Amino acid sequence: MSDVILAARDLKREYRLGGGLFSPARTIHAVKGVSFDVERGKTLAVVGESGCGKSTLARMITMIESPTGGEFMIDGVKIDMVKDGITPELRRKVQIVFQNPYGSLNPRKKVGDVLGEPLLINTSMSKSERDDRAAEMLKKVGLQAEHFNRYPHMFSGGQRQRIAIARALMLNPKLLVLDEPVSALDLSVQAQVLNLLADLQDEFNLTYVFISHDLSVVRYIADEVMVMYFGEAVEYGTRDAVFGNPQHAYTKTLFAATPRADVASIKARLARRAA
Repeated sequence: MSDVILAARDLKREYRLGGGLFSPARTIHAVKGVSFDVERGKTLAVVGESGCGKSTLARMITMIESPTGGEFMIDGVKIDMVKDGITPELRRKVQIVFQNPYGSLNPRKKVGDVLGEPLLINTSMSKSERDDRAAEMLKKVGLQAEHFNRYPHMFSGGQRQRIAIARALMLNPKLLVLDEPVSALDLSVQAQVLNLLADLQDEFNLTYVFISHDLSVVRYIADEVMVMYFGEAVEYGTRDAVFGNPQHAYTKTLFAATPRADVASIKARLARRAA
């Protein structure tokens, strides 16, 4: 079995806009021929300013949108959404965690039911088995049994993101796309969630595509970094190479202009406090 869980070659996404009486048709090139590999158990961070194509790339990887050019493979399977459709097996392999956990959780459902919902599709689990699985996953993300019957509004932002992560893991995915998963959290909670993601990656041998504009977070969590600029991958390499010796002018400008929070120091401080 290949060590590459996700492979993209010349991946493109275009949008056709306008074409009415007062607006001539035009094409928006959101992603312009991006190629990369992500090895099993590793983290690729995709960074860049708003509008650079990061989230469009995330939607293609998670099979929410079809590419308009190029191709990609997940765990050795070529993805053709138009020709082959998306099988339940493929859906289980890739899950996504969004920036706003409250917006992605059904406010009318208790947390236990939110977590158990993915198991209703193409599984033969009983209600008690689904509940047991949900309770187990809550524990994995640092929540307790008493949280099972609470509603999303009863949790803090960091706890909601833990719930969103737990839901994404319910189907035992191989690839997790994390779209700005800690940008809405304060710094101390960011560090806690990043530590959780690192622990879960080790435990389940997860592969991450981590979408972010926060370079301090990227430097902490990434194995490889891809810098996007107006839909193109202008720099791609190991974390140490990209941060230590950036080659592209945009990467240098991005690094120079972005304030950096020392997440590693926050992590160390939290560890000392817990000791």
